[in-house]
Amino acid sequence: MSNQPTHVLLIEDNQGDADLVRLRLVESNSDLEVSCADRLSTGLAALAVKPPAVVLLDLNLPDSRGADTFREVLHRAPSVPVVVLSGRDDEDLAITAIHQGAQDYLVKGQFDGRQLGRAMRYAVERQGLLTALDMSRKQQVQFKDQFLSHLSHELRTPLTCAHQFVTILLNELAGPLASEQRDHLETILRSVNQVRVMIGDLIEATRAESGKTILEARCVVVTEVIQQAVAMLRVTAGKKGIGLEVRLDPRIPLVWADPDRVFQALVNLIENAITFSAPEKSILVEARLMDLDPGFVHVSVEDTGSGIRPEAKTLTSERFFQIPGGIDGSRTGWCPGLDITKELVRLHGGRLWAESQPGYGSTVSFTLPLFSLAKFLFPVITDEGHLRRSIVLITAEIAFQLPLGVGDWREISQRCEELLRFCVLPGEGIVVPATETAGQVGIFLIVASTDEHGAKLLMERVRSQLRHCDKLKASGVFKVSARPIPLPSEETSSPLETLVQIVAEKITEMAASVRNKNVEIRNQSPKIGRGPLQGGNRVSPQH
Repeated sequence: MSNQPTHVLLIEDNQGDADLVRLRLVESNSDLEVSCADRLSTGLAALAVKPPAVVLLDLNLPDSRGADTFREVLHRAPSVPVVVLSGRDDEDLAITAIHQGAQDYLVKGQFDGRQLGRAMRYAVERQGLLTALDMSRKQQVQFKDQFLSHLSHELRTPLTCAHQFVTILLNELAGPLASEQRDHLETILRSVNQVRVMIGDLIEATRAESGKTILEARCVVVTEVIQQAVAMLRVTAGKKGIGLEVRLDPRIPLVWADPDRVFQALVNLIENAITFSAPEKSILVEARLMDLDPGFVHVSVEDTGSGIRPEAKTLTSERFFQIPGGIDGSRTGWCPGLDITKELVRLHGGRLWAESQPGYGSTVSFTLPLFSLAKFLFPVITDEGHLRRSIVLITAEIAFQLPLGVGDWREISQRCEELLRFCVLPGEGIVVPATETAGQVGIFLIVASTDEHGAKLLMERVRSQLRHCDKLKASGVFKVSARPIPLPSEETSSPLETLVQIVAEKITEMAASVRNKNVEIRNQSPKIGRGPLQGGNRVSPQH
């Protein structure tokens, strides 16, 4: 360490533990400047004022617990090494912390001053090496991105020309074709299309790596996205004799993600699994909740390919990693879809990793953040440390009689959310991010702290705004309703956070009931395709 006093930030709420750590620090090195914070918020403020050389972090604090504590510190100061101090001698928790970026994990009461000092020194050195490696990697990737971008665009023009002329010949616009000639031309067309897809993947990977990919996150039923991806690729897998199995945890709540990007990531992983799996085998797509990572859903794709050798496993995170050997050991290849998927997962705040056993296949897993309705609602449904006395759920259901493209639906959804925000008073209500059901029936929720009379006024404001929405005039039908939210008894001794969580779970249950009802109505109205909303209001064209 340098001649200047080394600044150490200790984030620990237990005064006894904090004093003990201070003593150990003095034992290891007297030339230290130690700042203490008893809350995560205080520690984050100290990080912003004066970044330390190292952070000593307790994971369980009054305002944050578990892995979320570390993630927040890493998000605010990604270049500062973090040593976790925990009262739990938990190997799984320690491994999780290290995988997510912590430099070390020490159990309180099981280290002396020398061990703590060594852990800090090693943490600083490792962080310095990681920073240097990251800078070098970014420079290499920047050069490769520029090269690939130029190459991809240069190749697209002649390929487009080849595709057009082969199509002209196949359509017999230049004269009739013999059967053998048609077979040869179809082979050429398939090859041209394959190269076009590869070039598209190159461009997408370059865009993702350079930070040009934009996410439009919303509340997503991730199990439905998984089912859609599997349904799309089931025929492709079937042609190879490969079965696609799905295993979904029914407890999974809403996920905060871009549904189109999640679908893209899943398709990439499943296609890769199909490519490297042997015929007559199966692929398992699974989504589940993990107790050690409660803020995320874990999604995995397990194939039955040749697997990845241990010496190559650590390279799977590299941008241009080539999978060594296919099902017969004869094929290798760069999988751009894996690069794209990794970047998409990172943009969502999740992580991606691979597990493999040679000869038995591989499992690629990634995480997506869960939508925390309780945190979202807390400032609206609480006041001076208590739940508000009356809380109402306003539901606006919007359906269309005509088909809409993905872009059209997204634009309308965003416009509806903007209009609904105009209806609520700051601090008295909040618009919950919308979900989209199959068939493009949007369900928008407003949680408001108001009584029955206030709920009626709010409903009328919502109806008025939707009637004047230009985006709904073509074929939009909407329905607005209100229901009081059952509140837990005030006599309970549960903490306020627990009461808010109970309310959030009740709102989720009520919203799911509305959503399932719409799905049931739609299924009973196949000709319409998006069953009519009972009691719905059509948007008047004259408005």
